[in-house]
Parts: sequence; C-alpha cells; structure tokens
Amino acid sequence: MSILYRHFIRLIPQFRSITLLSRQLYIKSSVDPGEINRFRQLSSSWWNETGAYTALHSLNQLRIPFIREQLVQSSSKIKDILKPLKDLQLLDIGCGGGILTEPLARLGASILGIDAVSENIYTAEYHADPSLKENLNYKHVTLEELCENVEQIEKYDAVIASEVIEHINDVDTFIANISKLLKPKGLCFITTLNQTMASYFLGIIAAEYILRMVPPGTHTWNKFVRPSDLITLFEKNDFNVVLNNGMFYNPIINRWSWSESQAINYALCAAKN
Repeated sequence: MSILYRHFIRLIPQFRSITLLSRQLYIKSSVDPGEINRFRQLSSSWWNETGAYTALHSLNQLRIPFIREQLVQSSSKIKDILKPLKDLQLLDIGCGGGILTEPLARLGASILGIDAVSENIYTAEYHADPSLKENLNYKHVTLEELCENVEQIEKYDAVIASEVIEHINDVDTFIANISKLLKPKGLCFITTLNQTMASYFLGIIAAEYILRMVPPGTHTWNKFVRPSDLITLFEKNDFNVVLNNGMFYNPIINRWSWSESQAINYALCAAKN
C-alpha cells in the first residue's frame, strides 16, 4: 500500500499539469470538441435540401435579405444593383458546407468561410462555383486561430455567425474575437436560439426527437443564449445593437418568417463602435 501511495504522490504534479493544460485549451478556444464530432458526421449532407439541413436552406430566404439590406444601408460602397455587396469584405464563421457563404459571394461580397470541421470545408470547396473563385474562399481554421493572424485584424466590413453561438463554449470571448476582426463601424450578424421552455420543447424535443428535422443531440439547451444576455455581451465588447428580431419556422411548409416573438429563434445585428 505504501508503494502505491508513493507512486500516486509522484503523479500528482503530472495530473496538475494536465489539468492546467486542459483549462488553457478550453479558455483559448470557444470550439466544443463534441460539437466538432457531431457535425463531422453530417458533413456530406450540407447541400441536400431535403436532408438534415433543410431548415437552414430555407432560412436563407430570411437571413440573406437581412444581411444584404443592413449592409446596403450602412455602406457607402454600394454601386452595383446586381451585386450590391461588391467591394465588401465578409467573414462567415462556422460556414459548414457554404450554404450561406456561396449565395453571399454571388451578391458580390469578397467572403471567407471558416469552419473548425475540416470535412465541412472540403464539402464547401467541392461545391463552390468556379465563377466565384475570385471572391469566395474557405479555410479550415477556428476563430481564435484566425485572430492570431495580424493581417486579419480589422479586415472585415461584416462578420456572420448564423446558427453558431448555440454550439460554442464561451460566447463572451467569441464576440471579443469578432470585434478584433471587424473594421470600426463593421456589422456582426447573429441568428440563434433563445433559452426558453418553448425553445426546449420545440427546438429540441419536437425538432430532434419527434419530427426528426435534425439528428438527436444536435442542440444543447444550456448553450442557448437569451437575447438580453447576448445584447449585454455585445455592449460589453463595445458594440451597439441596431436590430433584434424574432424569427418563426413552420416545418409543415418549410418556411421562415419574421415574428414579434423571440421565444424560439431570433436574429441580431450589432455595429462595432
């Protein structure tokens, strides 16, 4: 027993080192390894409009005009009616297979889509329209890693994180890093789920286990963020929230619409001061 005890005592410093390292890794990245594995399994499904991402394809009918209109209103660079986002630098965080990134590139934006899942980037690059090669790029990198590149600091006119923050660990750090990459007066666009009983029963129980709209386990209710909390975090990081709308999804007709209620889904636009 005494021999085992002495071996255990010797191992304590190693355990402490491992624990400290794991904490440092956790603090450094907002990425959840469990989420990475989950989305890796779905990486080939991104462009299947009747598969696991049906609702996200439909969401483009709402979020693309939302992004376009806010950028057109805030920018003095808009000159091309057919490509109103021309000359704007955009970053799409958690781009997945590029189902939002590519349409924004078609509107003329020079856009970079990043994702922590390498398989998602392969899917996005494989699907990318060759005619967009001048203004559409993808990179397998986390937000934190991108912030380490000095050339990326204050580069972007807008940063998009659509259906992303409900999958990350540290929203405060996430927003702080977005601020680093945005130009002054740049816009951040968020769409996500509220943390309410309605979002639990409809966004998780109904969507994942009854209607099977997405695979079970896709969402974790404790990671959902209330609009008031998200606004507080933006203001803490020197942003001004300019728009905060509720969204509603009808799975029967596969259609999204704006709503006065934010009980389940909402969209937010914030401007960096």
